[in-house]
Amino acid sequence: MMRTIVALFGLLLFSSIPVYAENNNDNLSEYDVCQMIASKLGSVNLSDCLEMDLQLTGANSVNNIPILQKEYPPLKRRKPQARVLVIGGIHGDEYASVSVVFKWMKKLNRYHSGLFHWRVIPLLNPDGLLRKKSQRMNANGVDLNRNFPTPNWEKESTHYWVNRTSRNPRRYPGKAPLSEPESRWFAQEIEDFKPHAIVSIHAPHGILDFDGPPKPPKRFGQLHLHLLGTYPGSLGNYAGVHKEIPVITIELPRAGIMPTRSEISRIWVDLIRWLRGNLPKKTEQTPVQVNRNGQAGPS
Repeated sequence: MMRTIVALFGLLLFSSIPVYAENNNDNLSEYDVCQMIASKLGSVNLSDCLEMDLQLTGANSVNNIPILQKEYPPLKRRKPQARVLVIGGIHGDEYASVSVVFKWMKKLNRYHSGLFHWRVIPLLNPDGLLRKKSQRMNANGVDLNRNFPTPNWEKESTHYWVNRTSRNPRRYPGKAPLSEPESRWFAQEIEDFKPHAIVSIHAPHGILDFDGPPKPPKRFGQLHLHLLGTYPGSLGNYAGVHKEIPVITIELPRAGIMPTRSEISRIWVDLIRWLRGNLPKKTEQTPVQVNRNGQAGPS
């Protein structure tokens, strides 16, 4: 009955009860995290989450909830054109940003052809999402998308927060760059994986943003290019401008209501088309990691 109601109103969020104990999250498994996500998002049930076969990264949030990821590695029959890092849920109250990533992982589970080497993090900020009232920031009250180490961060981030946002707590950049375990881990993930592009899913501006080289796409689905500019400590500033990794920011129209199935597919198709036409045709040696069985393999 609840799922029917959620479907009728197009809502993602349906649970108003706490889905985790903030101080008792030791030794959580992938199953535990999937249970939490399924209890929070109406568009992702437990079987959907478990079907993704998400893996522990070894990184945890402030409240000790594991950050999970899914790997779509190179295939034997073809060399990948490029490495692509996909991230959802950097802001915990942008529910659709997490749900859409799950929809795209379903596509990759079925159609991964080896064209790209994908690494997907559906929820970078579990503490922001998985609480009684979801919030943009992590458990320390830090906006993770203002916590990356851009040049002159100490001066510029504080100045921007104080003078441009009037100390808006939703935009608090933290006490120091990479002060938070979530942003610290993700910055290291960029260093280790060496992506040729980063795709970051947000809501609710309903536009397409872009930072870094090369020429940006004009539109994905109904989302048209509208450059929002860079902010001290933002991922686009850090990775796109200063590390020169293309950062594609997909701003969905609503935080709590999913786009239509056809629109989700159109955005995905346009994303693949742009990646295929703009990323390197050849990659350097693929990073190698040790899997959970202790065997070396492509990451």
